[in-house]
Amino acid sequence: MTNMITAGESILKTDTRGRVRTPRERQEILLDEFERSGLSGAKFAELAGIKYQTFAAWATRRRKQRGQSTAPVKSPDTIRWLEAVVRDTPAPGVAGVNVRLPGGVCLEVGDPAQVRLAAALVEALTKPAVAC
Repeated sequence: MTNMITAGESILKTDTRGRVRTPRERQEILLDEFERSGLSGAKFAELAGIKYQTFAAWATRRRKQRGQSTAPVKSPDTIRWLEAVVRDTPAPGVAGVNVRLPGGVCLEVGDPAQVRLAAALVEALTKPAVAC
């Protein structure tokens, strides 16, 4: 037997234990949003108001349907470290250091006084955007 509980304008179906039944279409929409969000599954489930175990089961079922054996790799938006060589005297024709950021942004640091400013910019870009 299924009970009905109204929330706003949508009707949420519940089972006999009182658990909310989420339609398959809504599950797919939420999973699409999750894949675009870059959030962890636990954080996304919390923000969406879904129990993590339920959300993880949806994601696992989707991966199996798509033939994926593991969770998708996160986008390369995270900071990656790489080795750099610093010389006392710059090579001929080199005016400074070029830093390439995700998204194609290139930052050129041509003066030692700009290093702190460049570091502050890169640090600010790693923080989540704040709504105006």
